[in-house]
Amino acid sequence: MNDQIAVIGSGTMGAGIAQVAARAGYHVQLHDVSEERLLLARKSIESSLQRFLKGGSIQESDADAAMSRITFTADLSKAIIGASIVIEAVFEDLEVKAEIFKELSNLCASDVILASNTSALPITQIAAFVEHPERVIGTHFFSPVPMMKLCELVRGEKTSDEVLATAREFATRLGKTCIVVNRDVAGFVTTRLIAALILEASRLVETGVASAEDIDVACQLGFGHAMGPLRTADLTGIDIIRNASLNIFAEEHNERWRPTPILDKMVTEHRLGRKSGQGFYEYQ
Repeated sequence: MNDQIAVIGSGTMGAGIAQVAARAGYHVQLHDVSEERLLLARKSIESSLQRFLKGGSIQESDADAAMSRITFTADLSKAIIGASIVIEAVFEDLEVKAEIFKELSNLCASDVILASNTSALPITQIAAFVEHPERVIGTHFFSPVPMMKLCELVRGEKTSDEVLATAREFATRLGKTCIVVNRDVAGFVTTRLIAALILEASRLVETGVASAEDIDVACQLGFGHAMGPLRTADLTGIDIIRNASLNIFAEEHNERWRPTPILDKMVTEHRLGRKSGQGFYEYQ
């Protein structure tokens, strides 16, 4: 692949992917539907780079070079010009992603890799909207992307070996360690593991067995987790965790994956974790 990529969606994940790709030497076209969102993304990336600069892990010239490699555009047809890989990083909704992949299928040459940064939606379903579905792969980065080292590569039923190899090469150049999900099940590996833990932890809180704080301490000190499951839920977003659980439940129809009433209530009350200021914990 060449050094030109496109990232579709400039939210937390899209901006993070654009930042690490630019730091790795790629020229990035970051796309979103409005100039307002793109301005927020620019500010987010600049702020993130400044934190690395203050921490001493990069030089000012590195930050400037990274920003110079990112182009912000609301024109999708311009965003994909010259890109050898296009990474979609929009909201976790199959209908939304389907529309984007239909458009990308029409705009991009048949040899352009189309990747989805999804944490739970089956890649095979997404690839069904694309001509040449063998070029579609899941590249599940973790938030915050500039800090987290893992990338989960997910094969759809028709994803080719060549596309998998190229996606691994790309993610490795970004400084990520990859795992490969060979069977395209909803939730893949990491989302199934964390969702199972969060769902059980939320049941323990809901039924009064233990407090959120004590459950998290138990996982940190008993199992060596850097962060307990409920703080992880707050960081990820209660709505994101709930949607992931619903996606797995929709595929398997197993009650263990149904979101707990406390998660439903928190989403209804907009207690979504860090981003709303309140979840299992309160934040300033």
